[in-house]
Amino acid sequence: MPKMEITTKYSPEDFENKWYTYWIEHDFFSSTPDERIPYTIVIPPPNVTGILHMGHMLNNTIQDVLIRRARLKGFNACWVPGTDHASIATEAKVVAKLKEQGILKSDLSREEFLKHAWDWTHQYGGVILEQLKKLGCSCDWERTKFTMDDNLCKSVIKVFVDLYNKGYIYRGYRMVNWDPDAKTTLSDEEVIYKEQKGKLFYLIYKVEGSDEYLTVATTRPETIFGDVAVCVNPNDERYKHLHGKKVIVPVVNRAVPIIQDDYVDIEFGTGALKITPAHDINDYEIGIKYQLPILDTFTDEGKLNEQGKHYKGKDRFIVRKEIVKELGEKGLLAKTEDYINNIGTSERTGAVVEQRPLDQWFLKMEELVKPALKAVSETEEIKLYPKRFDNTYRHWLENVHDWNISRQLWWGQQIPAYYYGENKEFVVAETKEKALELARKKSHNPNLTLGDLHQDEDSLDTWFSSWLWPISVFNGILEPNNKEFKYYYPTQDLVTAPDILFFWVARMIIAGYEFAGKKPFSNVYLTGIVRDKLRRKMSKSLGNSPDALKLIKDFGADGVRVGLLLSSSAGNDLLFDEALCQQGSGFANKIWNAFRLIKGWQTANIPQPDYAKKSIEWFKSKFQKVLNETEDDFNKYRISDALMKVYKLVWDDFCSWLLEIVKPTFGSPIDIQTLKEVITLFENNLKLLHPFMPFITEEIWQQISSRTPEEALIIAKYPKEEIFNETILEQFEFAKEIISGIRTIRKEKNIAFKETISLSVINNEYFGTEWDSTITKLGNISSINYIETAIEGAISFRVKANEYFVPILDKINVEEEIKKLEQELTHIEGFLKSVRSKLSNEKFVTSAPTQVVENERKKETDALAKIAMLQKSIENLK
Repeated sequence: MPKMEITTKYSPEDFENKWYTYWIEHDFFSSTPDERIPYTIVIPPPNVTGILHMGHMLNNTIQDVLIRRARLKGFNACWVPGTDHASIATEAKVVAKLKEQGILKSDLSREEFLKHAWDWTHQYGGVILEQLKKLGCSCDWERTKFTMDDNLCKSVIKVFVDLYNKGYIYRGYRMVNWDPDAKTTLSDEEVIYKEQKGKLFYLIYKVEGSDEYLTVATTRPETIFGDVAVCVNPNDERYKHLHGKKVIVPVVNRAVPIIQDDYVDIEFGTGALKITPAHDINDYEIGIKYQLPILDTFTDEGKLNEQGKHYKGKDRFIVRKEIVKELGEKGLLAKTEDYINNIGTSERTGAVVEQRPLDQWFLKMEELVKPALKAVSETEEIKLYPKRFDNTYRHWLENVHDWNISRQLWWGQQIPAYYYGENKEFVVAETKEKALELARKKSHNPNLTLGDLHQDEDSLDTWFSSWLWPISVFNGILEPNNKEFKYYYPTQDLVTAPDILFFWVARMIIAGYEFAGKKPFSNVYLTGIVRDKLRRKMSKSLGNSPDALKLIKDFGADGVRVGLLLSSSAGNDLLFDEALCQQGSGFANKIWNAFRLIKGWQTANIPQPDYAKKSIEWFKSKFQKVLNETEDDFNKYRISDALMKVYKLVWDDFCSWLLEIVKPTFGSPIDIQTLKEVITLFENNLKLLHPFMPFITEEIWQQISSRTPEEALIIAKYPKEEIFNETILEQFEFAKEIISGIRTIRKEKNIAFKETISLSVINNEYFGTEWDSTITKLGNISSINYIETAIEGAISFRVKANEYFVPILDKINVEEEIKKLEQELTHIEGFLKSVRSKLSNEKFVTSAPTQVVENERKKETDALAKIAMLQKSIENLK
């Protein structure tokens, strides 16, 4: 790449497109099976309708960190991208678009509607994948998959047929969850329960042929049109005389029986329960038990049907208000109370869900979940991070229900069941031709034709395709022995949100063991939910979700990536604040300025100074220590912790200490050896930083030296762990405290750095002299003297047992300094008095927590040491 002039400030927009294009052009993201060990991640496929939001940003930044690091470590890194067809969300958008054009879905055939759906998908779908490129995601884009791709659809159909033939899939008339907005059923897991304030209405049901009545409480008076009985407990003395009688449903004026069942709690409410089998799961069970009729009173849109009499065609919630008014006017409403209720809502549309009995397709789960439960809860063949999610996972799988897999939608894989004959007999097959063979055999009618078969109108639940994702993206269902599937599967890591732990993660594990005989991945990293700094979940309605692309424009992709990761730890919610992106952008500038500083040095053939040699030796050990610690962090998926360690290594250790030590004085050259070693250390820093900040690191890497594509940072070799010198790290920490002490004196006494000062040391704790050259340079010390006794006219400070003296009589106003020290001494003595007052209180010492008491004793010790130092400093100045 051609070299550019080094700008004063790092400008992300100058480099991000350049380097992303460069990586793509040289196929650095591409992967094909070879002799290397694979490292594979499949992206959690975002909805094809989606646009980039903060959750996507966090999730995909983490995935990119993992995949880039694996690439640097020599693995054959393969990150498979793709999108999910999102049947409910996409169909809703297509229906809305058609409505704008004056077209109703009901006016179209299935084929006509699907053409519109595909047109919409091709025009608007997949935008999010293009946005991920702006973030720097290094996916193998040539592998991009869509859950409606031909092979993926065929895989879904093959799996359905296989499970049906094994007896796991069945068709049944069951109470299911109905979304009136999407006009489809939902699985239990797609229903979100929300606490809402409502009303409890006490309705009067008159006993037929009598002046008596029963009072029945309900939160849903609009469902009385489906009432087929009133149930009481057989042991309830209040109602025993009514056994065998009937009551009149208010407004409806239909006589229904009074039945008895132990299900009714005598103590709850009035002890009388209206039975509406078509609109409540418990009522449905009672209806089946007593062979009661089932009257569905709602349309698919949640409006009253002909059963609703004069309310026909009105929305259920409007009817609730109007029928309460009618009941009151007719004297059939005893009273109304406030009531807190848990209302089921659609996870996709937010609509209040109705329970309705319908013919649906179900997948038996009890046997299928067993290997998946064992893999996480027993053998730990699959590990969840954080581990606390093991309990949630186990609870879900131990209490699993049969999965309602059919949806009343056209966008999706059509259920491969084919009906024939007057009795609605059916067969299940992968193609209509195979279905015809089966139907002829089953019906003993060889004259059946393709025209006699009618395919089920329903589509499969979107999750029924995405649960195959790690297998189907490598065509492992249709061709289980293909080279790619055998090489890349099982994948290594999955990064996703905890709210789809059951929806998707658990189901993929189930599918992995059932269809591939293996786990789909080894580790699941569960990110937190991105919230604002007020801890609110980010949403469009609250207006607290920032524009992801604008953040990238304002702070650069690297800055946003760092900002997200610095505040995120596995499974914990991320409290997002734009200031974090500003911090990330500031870090990028710090790195850029370090590069500019180094590139600005002129070299000369001069000896390497001792301070440079020693500090480089120290940084090599410090680097290895951080490398070792970050390896441990990555093994535990503490990615935020790993970044923070690298951040401090670069900002504090490299920029603030090493470069300050080795940089030549203004106008002077640096020796060749030091510059060479500093550049090598800087390049190693870039390797650690690259997974987190790919753009700036590649830019600097390419500007440091002329590189061929084969030498690009993205495919460089990650630093290897080596044994490091703990002693030199301890020594440097000692030296840093000495330098900090000198700097504090300069600051407090207003002694300019250009003025040299001398330093005298009482070496009670032997420290050696090998760091003297470093201390001399960073402290601008004229001489370091080792003495036996304290010297007069000097300010002193301690580092561990050593005492350091800086003569300052010629640099300060002695009287003012003594006055200042005496004021500080008075303050510390007052503080000591208050601490000792606490420690002399026997009640405090015996009743306070041990740690609290220890803290107070430490305060006493520190205060005594400070007092001694101040007293000595005052004495030295007098």
